Amino acid sequence: MDGTATMNEENIDGTNGCSKVRTGTQNEAALLALMEKTGYNMVQENGQRKFGGPPPGWEGPPPPRGCEVFVGKIPRDMYEDELVPVFERAGKIYEFRLMMEFSGENRGYAFVMYTTKEEAQLAIRILNNYEIRPGKFIGVCVSLDNCRLFIGAIPKEKKKEEILDEMKKVTEGVVDVIVYPSATDKTKNRGFAFVEYESHRAAAMARRKLIPGTFQLWGHTIQVDWADPEKEVDEETMQRVKVLYVRNLMISTTEETIKAEFNKFKPGAVERVKKLRDYAFVHFFNREDAVAAMSVMNGKCIDGASIEVTLAKPVNKENTWRQHLNGQISPNSENLIVFANKEESHPKTLGKPPALPARLNGQHSPSPPEIERCTYPFFPGTKLTPISMYSLKSNHFNSAVMHLDYYCNKNNWAPPEYYLYSTTSQDGKVLLVYKIVIPAIANGSQSYFMPDKLCTTLEDAKELAAQFTLLHLDREHNLFSLDLCRRIWRK
Repeated sequence: MDGTATMNEENIDGTNGCSKVRTGTQNEAALLALMEKTGYNMVQENGQRKFGGPPPGWEGPPPPRGCEVFVGKIPRDMYEDELVPVFERAGKIYEFRLMMEFSGENRGYAFVMYTTKEEAQLAIRILNNYEIRPGKFIGVCVSLDNCRLFIGAIPKEKKKEEILDEMKKVTEGVVDVIVYPSATDKTKNRGFAFVEYESHRAAAMARRKLIPGTFQLWGHTIQVDWADPEKEVDEETMQRVKVLYVRNLMISTTEETIKAEFNKFKPGAVERVKKLRDYAFVHFFNREDAVAAMSVMNGKCIDGASIEVTLAKPVNKENTWRQHLNGQISPNSENLIVFANKEESHPKTLGKPPALPARLNGQHSPSPPEIERCTYPFFPGTKLTPISMYSLKSNHFNSAVMHLDYYCNKNNWAPPEYYLYSTTSQDGKVLLVYKIVIPAIANGSQSYFMPDKLCTTLEDAKELAAQFTLLHLDREHNLFSLDLCRRIWRK
């Protein structure tokens, strides 16, 4: 059937050149019983097995974006007859896609599409880190079809309309182009743009056409890659937001000026302002005032710059770290959230929150000024004094690895122990992950810490493991909160 096999009584072990279900590897009778009980079809194609999609009696289009979750760390000998009942606890499954090996084992991950976003969010809440078998914990997080490409090395004098017209000429399905003005010269762009397509397939086809590195726009060889997707925030959380995100500010504009401008419509409404480079977060005492100010201030000019104002998007603390957003964690944040909106600290991503206070041993400490990262000339004869890294303040450290070592020392613990593991990806890449053991608490609630993401470089794997460990130490032992994690992690 042209690379497709339908699972039924006559063809339960149908092969498609990608996988074969064999007695002893999988309980065929259990799969047939599942299909008979649910009425769902099961089709195998292109290295994956689809259960449903659509389910029996479904009418209308598929569910919208945000209804699908990614499931990782699935035992290789576990299949739909065991997995589907678990995920049905969160709601009605539209489609369950289990990735399959040629041998008949699964690849360790799957995608589950529910009929509503609320069901998908519930699945994340109740099934992430769920013990699917004794000692085997699965990971569940939101899965989004990326429809956005990052286009770099664009001439800075090009306007949005020119970039949009050009991208429509060379690729199909272009919906919009996002272009940011330069922080220092508002008449120019920043040398890159985000191109939004009508579907993931359209974006993938465009990337395939542009990716070789030889494609040129206006005589320039462009850079093309997937943009890091913006994170979905549920409506209930957004209804509590009372912080505005303001972008396209002049670098010279001060926090005092911003506060004064936003207080004009209602004196005393603004609690505080945090500005970073050419964007800022404006905190209000009341949500109603924030919403009203957004309506009044969007498009207004401050110091000659036309500003854009939106509600700041809160990101769940734990999910933020797990999915590798650029973020800091604040012990003061309402519902343990930080804000991440459309501003690049790396061109491929959209999001950079303000600096937030740190905490050690449960005690809040004033946030020291951020250390400027730069180099100075070292002149002959300059006097040098030997010091210990532990005599420095935490703001001298930029990496999670150094912070973890620093805080272990401050708590009189032995240094963290790192253990390296590897596996191989489907395309043959070596993927790495570190397990971290904190000897001082190894006999406690958790004997080790290991993130649920694999990295292609040793440095990234170590940094990610340290970030993951710090997050869990903060959550379980209430030791500290971080003002690091400035590194952008790409999916």
